[in-house]
Amino acid sequence: MLRKLHAYPALVAALLVAFMALSGAILALEPVVGAIQTATGPAATQSESVAQLVSGVASNFNAPQRIERKPDGSVIVYYRNGMRPAADLVDPATGQSAGVYAPSAFFTFMTELHRSLFAGDLGRGATGVASLAMSILALSGIFMLVKRLGGWRKLFATARGTLGQRLHVEMGRLGVLMLTVTAVSGLWMSLSFFALVPDGTSGIGGFVLPPQSQAGTPADAGTLTALQDVPLGNLRELVFPAHGDPQDVFTLTTANGVGYIDQVTGALLQFTPNSFWQSVYQAVYTLHTGRGVWWYALLLGAAALTVPVMAYTGIAIWWRRQRQTPRLGNNASAGAADSVILVGSESNTTWGFAKSLGESLSERGHKVHIAPMNGLARRYVSAKSLFVLTSTHGDGAAPASASRFLARLDRFETHPDLRFAVLGFGDRSFPKFCAYAETVDQALGDKGLNRLADPFAIDRQSSQSFAVWGREIGKRLGEHLLLDHVPSYPKTTPFVLEKRSDFGQEWQSPRAILRFRPAAAGRGLFGRLRAPKYEAGDLFGIVPPGTGVARYYSLASGAEDGFVEICVSKQPGGLCSSFLHDLEPGDVVEGFMRANPDFRPRKGRAPVVMIGAGTGIAPFAGFMRNNRGRKPMYLYWGGRSADADFLYHDDLSSFRADGRLTGARFAFSRSFKRQYVQDSVREDAAFIAELIREGAQIMVCGGTAMAEGVRSALNDIATPLGTDVAALKETGRYLEDVY
Repeated sequence: MLRKLHAYPALVAALLVAFMALSGAILALEPVVGAIQTATGPAATQSESVAQLVSGVASNFNAPQRIERKPDGSVIVYYRNGMRPAADLVDPATGQSAGVYAPSAFFTFMTELHRSLFAGDLGRGATGVASLAMSILALSGIFMLVKRLGGWRKLFATARGTLGQRLHVEMGRLGVLMLTVTAVSGLWMSLSFFALVPDGTSGIGGFVLPPQSQAGTPADAGTLTALQDVPLGNLRELVFPAHGDPQDVFTLTTANGVGYIDQVTGALLQFTPNSFWQSVYQAVYTLHTGRGVWWYALLLGAAALTVPVMAYTGIAIWWRRQRQTPRLGNNASAGAADSVILVGSESNTTWGFAKSLGESLSERGHKVHIAPMNGLARRYVSAKSLFVLTSTHGDGAAPASASRFLARLDRFETHPDLRFAVLGFGDRSFPKFCAYAETVDQALGDKGLNRLADPFAIDRQSSQSFAVWGREIGKRLGEHLLLDHVPSYPKTTPFVLEKRSDFGQEWQSPRAILRFRPAAAGRGLFGRLRAPKYEAGDLFGIVPPGTGVARYYSLASGAEDGFVEICVSKQPGGLCSSFLHDLEPGDVVEGFMRANPDFRPRKGRAPVVMIGAGTGIAPFAGFMRNNRGRKPMYLYWGGRSADADFLYHDDLSSFRADGRLTGARFAFSRSFKRQYVQDSVREDAAFIAELIREGAQIMVCGGTAMAEGVRSALNDIATPLGTDVAALKETGRYLEDVY
């Protein structure tokens, strides 16, 4: 629900909201320009009284009509120059003219465009709708951000995801507070224009007879007591008595209200303070425009500039999610289905597995209903089997389509014939692997449902594990259930093997560094060459011949290197690793790139500690290769033998020599010392502790057993510092890419 509340206003009003934000950012410059002009123009102090200003104006202008003080502090006198009305800027200290007042035609144009789109009341209504949409987007965005990051205390934790997702989150964090203020204040002003909320002017309109001055000769304006008591900074407007009318009065408008002053005695005849709603409207106006507070206006403008970026990235994220969501055909109704499949997914990949399960059950005569977990019905009267397929989001939290499942479960009505099975999807490199699936399984059991099977966990969307689970479910159902799930992949590109370097032959554990080049770049818009985009640490996906399942390899290169490089260990019986190890230079493979934005060195100068074993060195080689700024980088790597499988030996020597690698330590399990990389980490505990104090980021890549040992060693090192691996991970200072 929260995601829909955020997405729909953005999709409907994205262009209008972005336009309003851009025009608002331009208008935010007006208070800044005004402040600069005031600072470089005639000086005025807040302690000067209105009486002093009026006296100077009366001496320098013939029959002045009105004085206005702008929010930026500039003072304007309106008078008649012969038969024509005129206006001059004046020096507040002397009342002398400082030049003709000419408001900016550009800002006047932009103000009307921003307020009404030059479409009158219809345009005012449209801008009000834009403010409403922005209010909903800002408020729902705050709650989505808190939910995504795991709570209010993690509001400023490192954002993860694709570049577009991270950019959307970061722009939201930078601008959401000011955007909320701008949107809500803009909505209030729009509602007050259409008299839907009070602005304090009701009952003020119409003809009101002001009081009259006493008979006598008008006094010098500088001597009027009521004007002497008003500081210049409090002045908004002063209307002079009509020329030659001794009974007319001064009409004084201040920040606090409106009053009338006797031009003969200088007495304040009447004063009406601002009503509560007038004060509210003035505050709302200032909050929306920044008039008179130039630094605040700059913040408003900067926040407004984040809106077009968020609009573009938000629509791109929505479109990507829509494309990844499978289209479900022949989906039975909840009441008619004998098999119900509920899906909990954050990025929509779990839906593909649900579709495969649903199709297999349908082929065996079952009526299947597939829905998000948030769509849990009150009852499934015909259902015999309930399958829950869910991923885990963040630190054991529910994914987006399951956020309300447990609340809905409280009112769910079960029956004795209904059995359930929970299938979890996750990544074993995370401490809370499939934790939400375990929570759901426990909750369903506590509800009184009978288990069809024990909960089952799938690591990294493994189709093989999915098939194993399917066979077990088939046995429980008493039928043959074949789950042959083939994930959908991006369009592949041909890559030519340019060269290979082989290692580990002596130990019967072949490893190879394979360097490919794109066979040909496609043609994009206007016929320009288009090559795949990727960075070191991203994944190179290859679907080996005769299989429908992709294998992923960490990239040791980026697009700027002009080649694609991976490290491959030949696994016993491994289809893809055997296929790749059999390649010769000139052979072609079909591959695609998958972004891995959660495994990147941080920007800035904080040290990076890279820890890996075997082919886990691949992304680190890419990071070092592109470390042109000589950021401090330290490598801990483990292999079998320095003679047989020292991957990237020559490159590491080069990186060390030119400063791209600051320091390195190697461990070899088949050497005389028989040491593993986690042993090296423990031996360097004091040094690594000092790097952690300096804000170092730690990156681990390689097998799960190695990663577990490294994690244990780092916890022992970090605990005396008042932190641990989990805390470092929350702030983006500990990253894993393990397999």
